[in-house]
Amino acid sequence: MTIQRFAKVLGALFLVVGVLGFIPALVSPAPAERLGLTVQTGFGYLLGLFAINVLHNLVHLGIGFWGWIASRTPVDALRFCRGVAVFYGALTVMGLIPGLDTTLGLIPLFGHDVWLHALTAVSAAYFGYYWTDAVVEVEHRETRRAA
Repeated sequence: MTIQRFAKVLGALFLVVGVLGFIPALVSPAPAERLGLTVQTGFGYLLGLFAINVLHNLVHLGIGFWGWIASRTPVDALRFCRGVAVFYGALTVMGLIPGLDTTLGLIPLFGHDVWLHALTAVSAAYFGYYWTDAVVEVEHRETRRAA
């Protein structure tokens, strides 16, 4: 798989998840003990597993559009992968810290979201930092361009 294809596939997955979060039939009601969110609109569990709300869905759509657009060039795909790795790595850590696991009351990051965010961060880091062919090619292009 090329880094561009990874960016496109990940972008498409995020677009699908973002849209699915707006379909009420796929969102289970949230239990009363997790109602500490300031943004209650659309709060529930996507497929009964993943805590979401309207802001969470919008973030998914934004990441999806970014991935889809970034897949056009290797340089943009590499930057997308690195950005997603850092962003979702931070979200994983935040999901483990009480108080930050709701992004200060805006977006739920707890429960199954933590391991899913970690998996997203690790896979994006693999393509952004360790996928040798793509990284070498992109960095070589940027070095030639800067010279």
